[in-house]
Amino acid sequence: MPIKYCVNFSVIKLQKIKKNSLKLVEEANALIKTLKVEDAKKLLKNDNYLFIDLRDYRELIKNGKIPGAISCPRGMLEFWVDPESPYYKKKLDLSKTFILYCASAWRSALAAKTLLEMGLENIFHLEGGFEKWKNSDGPIDTN
Repeated sequence: MPIKYCVNFSVIKLQKIKKNSLKLVEEANALIKTLKVEDAKKLLKNDNYLFIDLRDYRELIKNGKIPGAISCPRGMLEFWVDPESPYYKKKLDLSKTFILYCASAWRSALAAKTLLEMGLENIFHLEGGFEKWKNSDGPIDTN
């Protein structure tokens, strides 16, 4: 006997967003440390700093990344950085200062706030993200 589905569309009510994404980013920016691109360029070869690219893999393929940056999808950051998580990645070395970036510094702001809430202190996010890095002639790895 076929299964019948019944949906009463008259009772579907749209949810209302009480705090939009821009507000979340603004609140995060009030709490986190932001690093200017020119200052970040000076830290590129400093082994005490770890650049973490939060962009989607398709963005990396299309646009490249900051040389030496570790790719960590935004949705996995909390799990990869946590030594108690089954998804923990040693390459996210907690002895280093993290410099997070995404395309335009929105995801990285939210990610930096989350890591701060997890108890990490040596966290920056890159002002303006990868777009500002690229527009300021920062080196880009396209491999």
